[in-house]
Amino acid sequence: MTARRFPLVAESAEAAALRKDVREFLAVEIADRPPVKRAETWTGADPSFSAKLGARGWLGMTWPKRYGGHERSALERYVVIEELLAAGAPVAAHWIADRQSGPTLLRFGTEAQRSKILPAIARGECFFCIGMSEPDAGSDLAAVRTRAVRESGGWRINGTKLWTTNGHLAHYMILLARTDSNAEGRHDGLSQFLVDMKAPGVTVRPIYALSGEHEFNEVHFEDALLPEDALLGSEDEGWKQVMSELAHERSGPERFLSSFILMAEMARAAGPGLSDRAAEALGRLSAHVAVLRVMSRSVAGQLEQGGDPSLQAVIVKDLGAVLEQEIPEVARSLTDPALWADPDFRAVLSYLTLNSVAFSLRGGAREILRGIIARGLGLR
Repeated sequence: MTARRFPLVAESAEAAALRKDVREFLAVEIADRPPVKRAETWTGADPSFSAKLGARGWLGMTWPKRYGGHERSALERYVVIEELLAAGAPVAAHWIADRQSGPTLLRFGTEAQRSKILPAIARGECFFCIGMSEPDAGSDLAAVRTRAVRESGGWRINGTKLWTTNGHLAHYMILLARTDSNAEGRHDGLSQFLVDMKAPGVTVRPIYALSGEHEFNEVHFEDALLPEDALLGSEDEGWKQVMSELAHERSGPERFLSSFILMAEMARAAGPGLSDRAAEALGRLSAHVAVLRVMSRSVAGQLEQGGDPSLQAVIVKDLGAVLEQEIPEVARSLTDPALWADPDFRAVLSYLTLNSVAFSLRGGAREILRGIIARGLGLR
């Protein structure tokens, strides 16, 4: 069955040279970044670092040059993302825009939307957030209730989006809203909109994590009036569009590297005195990372060839979340004195113990993903 296939993807000479360049860049740029800050990686925002990546041509890498892109391959982009995450670079500011908002604009946006926004994303100067999840809906996107009503001069928006990552830093949101309340199917009558986060009627309120971090937000729309050209793609075709967008969100290396810094800290702190139990645990976790890396690179290769690996992306996301949550559990179970005496190891473990709970929610809850997998494999 094609849905189960993850064709192997070899690394080209160009990609290998690019990997070397990225590592050399990071060795200088984040040399003084402490391990606990590296553990934040794609939740840690640093707009100045994002601008440096843009200057190196490492944002919008696959996009046409006329939109500020660099027309490089999806696999070359994968190399950059993988190296950034493995090193613990602060990528959160530009992350969503580069990963999924830009590709969504390329595929569904108007020429005016693309020309205005994509070059700024590629420069590392324009950031996006995702307007999908809602109160009482969660990962069930078909249950969204935010309404967009067409009226003279544009669209009137009312509703609330929840768990909006970096909504307080974003310049734009891609919003999923219901445009036809009389649609027969739950997946019908939805549309996407390009929202200026400074528009009147748009209010961002912080949600603080247990760790005290401010990454998530509630975004409220109270009679917010969007211009007519804020519609992204086709009216009432939002479900198809958002499924395409989620293929980008669910398949990348962030779906199995979010706890990678803890593995690195385990190996570093224990040093040559790593106990047999710890060595066995690290070996098993490393094997899981290696397999997920093959699968994730395969999705990137299929996207490069114009395929639709939506199901494979969901599988990577689900398996990756299981691994990412297992790594802190394994680390906590180890009793090596060298580990527990090391302050950096303890700080990274503490951070990921608090934050990894959410790893199986972002990009779709585990129950939703497994339902998608079952349908894709013809099991339900």
